[in-house]
Parts: sequence; structure tokens; C-alpha cells
Amino acid sequence: MPGAFLAGGATAALVVSSLLTQAAPAAPSGIVAPPDKIVIEVATVNGSGCPLGTAAVAVAPDNTAFTVTYSQYMAQVGAGSKPTDFRKNCQLNLIVHVPSGFTYAVASADYRGYAHLERGSNATQKASYYFQGSPDTASRTHPFNGPYDDDWQATDSTDWGQLVWAPCGVKRNFNINTELRVNAGTSDPKTNSFMAMDSTDGDIQTIYHLAWKECPQQR
Repeated sequence: MPGAFLAGGATAALVVSSLLTQAAPAAPSGIVAPPDKIVIEVATVNGSGCPLGTAAVAVAPDNTAFTVTYSQYMAQVGAGSKPTDFRKNCQLNLIVHVPSGFTYAVASADYRGYAHLERGSNATQKASYYFQGSPDTASRTHPFNGPYDDDWQATDSTDWGQLVWAPCGVKRNFNINTELRVNAGTSDPKTNSFMAMDSTDGDIQTIYHLAWKECPQQR
């Protein structure tokens, strides 16, 4: 996706050009792009899995997805690791400027990476989603068991009726907290097991798919 930028501590903004055509009717999936531009500001990127300058965000031209790219997101146990390396996390605090008359929700998220898990070890990938000031938090956890030595992918999806929508007419920061955790279990302590949301030959992208709908008209 074009327009990626590094976000590390300081507020950054990404502006996507306005769509020139009218928004199409909602597809069966419920995903439709608003007729105006979307602006996403990355207020903060914090966590042991995304040190300063190692995460980037880009928005799709049709406003229905955004991508986060990591370059140093890895949890590991065993030989060569530190005691704190078994768990890594990253919290994205996003300010989403929604076109007038629209609201949005995260309909699904695709996570990708690489894992090497020795026999007897295991790992989990977890993500939580919530709006600032809202008691509603959606979370998903995906387990992986060794032996495993391959790319991995996990998808979080939500039915249309269960989506948590941003409040209409109110600016609320959107938070995404992801976590990688590796457990040595009964594996040989002389070996190393790891799970990464990055790659030695290139960055791994996490894609978040947005659902949009019109807000009720105020009378």
C-alpha cells in the first residue's frame, strides 16, 4: 500500500486522497467506503514489540483497510534469549478522522509472521480492540504448538451484527493491543523457540479491514 510512514512516539498523520466517485451501495459483506477521505493519526505506538521507528501505518486507497508493518516484533525463549523475551506486545493508539455522516468498525484483521517452535513448546498471538472510554473490548487469541517451523497467519473476524461501532459525532481514539507469547514447555532448554510478526527477508504486514455505515440523521 502506498503512503506508509514510520510512527515512533511523535504524532504522525496519513492523508488519503478523496474518492471522486460516489460510494457504492453496501456489499453483502457490509463493507463500503465513504465518499470522502479518511485521515488516520497515529497518536502513540508503544510496546516491547514495536520500539521507536519500527512500526509503520498505511491506509488503502478505498478507505476499507489499513496496514501496520513491523520490523522488530518477536518473542522467544531458550538459548540466546532474555528472561523478558517470552512476551512482546504493541499498542497502537489511533485517531481516526471519519468523514461527516459516517462511522466505522474493524470488521476483521489479518496477522502474519514466522514461527519456529521446538517440540514441546507453544505460542499464542492475541489482539484486543477497544475505543477510548468504552467498556466494550473485543479480543481474540490464536494458539500454535510445536514442532512448527513455517510462516503463520491468523484472522480475527466479527459478524456484522456484533461489530463495535465508533460513536457517531464523537471523536474517540481507537486502540489495538497485540501480543506474542512463547512458552518453552517441555522443550530442550538448549534450543530456541520464537514467534515473530516480522521477517529476516522483509517486513510482515498486518492488515485491518474496516466496515463503514452511515450515522442516523439528527433531527
